[in-house]
Amino acid sequence: MILTMDNVSKKYRNKLAVKEVSLELSSGGVYGLLGPNGAGKTTLLRMIVDISKPTSGQILLNGQSIQNMGDRYRSLLGYMPQRFGFYNRFSAYKFLMYMCSLKGIGISQASARVQETLVTVGLENQAQHKIRTFSEGMKQRLGIAQALLNDPQILILDEPTAGLDPKERIRFRNIIGELGRDRIVMLSTHIISDLEFSCKEMILLNEGQLIAHNTPEEIMNRMKNNVWKAKLNPQQLADLTSHFKVSGLSYESDGIVARILAKEQPVPQAVRESPRLEDVYMHYFGEETKS
Repeated sequence: MILTMDNVSKKYRNKLAVKEVSLELSSGGVYGLLGPNGAGKTTLLRMIVDISKPTSGQILLNGQSIQNMGDRYRSLLGYMPQRFGFYNRFSAYKFLMYMCSLKGIGISQASARVQETLVTVGLENQAQHKIRTFSEGMKQRLGIAQALLNDPQILILDEPTAGLDPKERIRFRNIIGELGRDRIVMLSTHIISDLEFSCKEMILLNEGQLIAHNTPEEIMNRMKNNVWKAKLNPQQLADLTSHFKVSGLSYESDGIVARILAKEQPVPQAVRESPRLEDVYMHYFGEETKS
């Protein structure tokens, strides 16, 4: 299965939210859509799930326009929006049964699908608990469960780990990694650690424009020889940050250890470091520095 975006743009009045994005996604892995808030990630996802129509360009599934496919395309989709409403007085089981009815899943299949998805997201022991008693992490897992009810071949998740504690974020990543084995999964986030272990390709978006698309390893490799580490005093750090991007700081008793992004050695004591995804994020999305 191949999902293609061909020069897709979306304009709202005088603002071009997505600008001529071209991508090709295939089954068998998680695609990480990375960018700062306001980069156009949600707009792009809403076009992929056919909630919003492109102003120009087209989205194709195996060569067919998704708009022409209509319900045939939507039956292949699972979507978890950034903000998902729950009926807090419902139990998890009742809520998912209700979602089955909205998705057109027959009663004869619904109960089995609900039980299966609850197991997938680790909520089988909370099936009869009221949603109002759930933690944010449990609600996020329930959000994934509703997206899985129709066994989608294309799963779209918009900022699914926002607000989760580290334990829930790890659990969530493990679920996503498993789901990505045999379907197209696109995960939108601005949190680097969400992508570090789970995605096969990263898609970097900023101000509506596609600025990079490759494996995490290849994107990091582009920054080889451009990441440095140096121990500095506070004045040196202040001088440095006015000329270079700094992707990380750690404080020690005898100074401040900084990760610095620079093509040439920024200070005499700086040594080269292997790039990390945090360096990639700062390189593409960090504030500009003085030349």
